[in-house]
Amino acid sequence: MVTGNGVDAYLLCGTPRTGSTLLCGLLRDTGIAGRPESYFRVPGEQSWADRWHLPRDDHGSFDYRDYVRAAIAEGSTSNGIFAARVMWGTLDGMVAKLGAMHSDLPSTGADLDLLTRAFGRVRFVHCWREDTVAQAVSWARAEQTHFWQHGDAALPDHEPRFDFEQIHDLVQTVGEHNDAWRTWFTTFDVQPHTVRYEDLTTDIDRVTSGILGFLGLDLSAGHAFVPRHRRQADQLNHNWAIRYRALAGQ
Repeated sequence: MVTGNGVDAYLLCGTPRTGSTLLCGLLRDTGIAGRPESYFRVPGEQSWADRWHLPRDDHGSFDYRDYVRAAIAEGSTSNGIFAARVMWGTLDGMVAKLGAMHSDLPSTGADLDLLTRAFGRVRFVHCWREDTVAQAVSWARAEQTHFWQHGDAALPDHEPRFDFEQIHDLVQTVGEHNDAWRTWFTTFDVQPHTVRYEDLTTDIDRVTSGILGFLGLDLSAGHAFVPRHRRQADQLNHNWAIRYRALAGQ
């Protein structure tokens, strides 16, 4: 197995609407940086398990060891690098399931120990967005329409509507989850590579190359970083953000 500079795996850590879907596609297309997806997001685990034809018991449950092995196989490139996307709301459940697999590990430092036991030498990339109002507006609109990325089927005859309380709640959630990630990194003495959404959307080549450098991965000369996903924000997002800031007194 040939991996990066002391790296077997990495996790894209963040909150929704920080460009992580764009980044997943860019990294996957390199052919050397794993195939990051949200393998451990609970609503999607059943679908992944079906896709991987995992054996189930009489209650329809699968062995989580089988699930992790299948995720690693799916999410790894031929050089042995595994990648996954993990939102803050996913981490606790993921660690709890890994803990049930490895009850021999001490509770102190368990999160990082469990992730290392599962994925090997793991590094972390923290995706965040400076404009949390724009992020919350984008998140609220996606929640209302179910249109998260190009290719999704939006709810028919369902026009998004401005909802101050929904946006405000999501602004608070974004802040809390960003703080929670930073606290987690500090607690476990993790030095993540940070990716600011505003930098990603203005300089895709530099930001993506920076991640590869952080992982110790060398890309062949001439590779072009071609985004699979277009930016979804439009005038409606802009108008909602202005309206929210006015009502919030910002």
